[in-house]
Amino acid sequence: MRTPRRLFFAIFALAAAILPQSAHAVTVEKVVSPGGIEAWLVRDPTIPVVSVNFAFRGGAALDPADRLGLAEMAVSLLDEGAGDLDSQSFQRKLNELAVRLRFDVNLDEVTGSLRSLKENQDTAFDLMRLALTSPRFDSDAVERIRNQLLTLLARNAEDPNYIAALGWFHDAFPDHPYGRPVDGTPDSVKAITADDLKAFAKQRLARDNLLIAVVGDITPEELSPLLDKTFGALPEHAAPDAIPEVAPAPPKSDLTVIGRDIPQSVAVFGEAGIKRDDPDYYAAYVLNYILGGGGFSSRLTEEVREKRGLAYSVYSYLNPMDRAGIIFGGVATRNAQLKTSVDVIRKEWQRLHDDGVTDDELANAKSYLTGSFALRLDTSEKIAETILSMRLERLPIDYLDHRNALIEAVTKDNVDRVAKRLIDPKNLAFVVVGSPEGIAKASAEPLGKLPREPGFSEKPM
Repeated sequence: MRTPRRLFFAIFALAAAILPQSAHAVTVEKVVSPGGIEAWLVRDPTIPVVSVNFAFRGGAALDPADRLGLAEMAVSLLDEGAGDLDSQSFQRKLNELAVRLRFDVNLDEVTGSLRSLKENQDTAFDLMRLALTSPRFDSDAVERIRNQLLTLLARNAEDPNYIAALGWFHDAFPDHPYGRPVDGTPDSVKAITADDLKAFAKQRLARDNLLIAVVGDITPEELSPLLDKTFGALPEHAAPDAIPEVAPAPPKSDLTVIGRDIPQSVAVFGEAGIKRDDPDYYAAYVLNYILGGGGFSSRLTEEVREKRGLAYSVYSYLNPMDRAGIIFGGVATRNAQLKTSVDVIRKEWQRLHDDGVTDDELANAKSYLTGSFALRLDTSEKIAETILSMRLERLPIDYLDHRNALIEAVTKDNVDRVAKRLIDPKNLAFVVVGSPEGIAKASAEPLGKLPREPGFSEKPM
């Protein structure tokens, strides 16, 4: 008998309760198949579940200018029929075996994940193989997914958070693929053909840009042949990735308003940040926690929400992309309070640049960032995501053993120096969507050429 789906998720819940609670309890092994395909493995035989996370370098930033949204549409179709299974048959097979197979894309990579019970792992890996190497792109599935994307674009065009983030990225990267939309535009999505989708799979899903992380009840001896069987039929080489390095453009305006007749205005803000391989990354990570990344412990929350009651939420985060780094944030509040909120954020930006941080702020930040790290490793799914992030960021295989020490090594002098380097009030640019009182509205808005907000998130390392 097949294991019922509810039992499958109950097993996942049990796994969350008993998996290692410390970064030091996680041992990462390198597994290389006979065909040369490498995976990083964390073995856990206590729960009969296998989790796989994988990525192909090169994401939506590689979409042709007249086919924006191609990567998004293609990955949405990978599990909509493959091999000799049409969409309904493929999805039925996943459901019968309680296999969870997902694909996604951001600006820099295509990602995927597989979750399966141990007893179904061979069939689960085979379904993943079909999705990656033999997607069908049947006409009915293509049109259904196209219509879903067009509906999403129409909905996003009315979402103030989405519009604000799109506007900011368009202004920051006007002549670079980072300033273009992951989801595309209505015209570009309508123009995508089945041949475009097939070319995407052939050119972008290849062994030389593939990274794999595996966690669960599987041995290296079991995993090794599965790697060749699952990924061995992919093309050896992906198409060249020619995305140039870039820095955010100096803002043409420190505040732009995209007018919308809504009771609450939404603002996003940011400036040039730092990439993951920069020697100052850990000091910047601590700095951002103190500024706006620490929730109720951050200065922005203290000054905007707690002291003045201007907004329910205000935040900032580092976004180290492959070709650029930014520090980005947001706030939403009533139209009458937006201008004051912006003024307070600018004041805190300036204060951090001028005065740095206090000893107590530094100690509290380091204590939280080291003490909470184990929570990122308390389920097999989280561990797989973290190991894949390590690979994407080109971190060493023993990184988890040293990560907290890197945070502990950050000094007040490090953070204050990085504050002078990164926190530049003159380059802090805001984009506001709404009808804020006391701020003039923009005369034009560059909608339709902008990247989506969900692609921008701090990497949990």
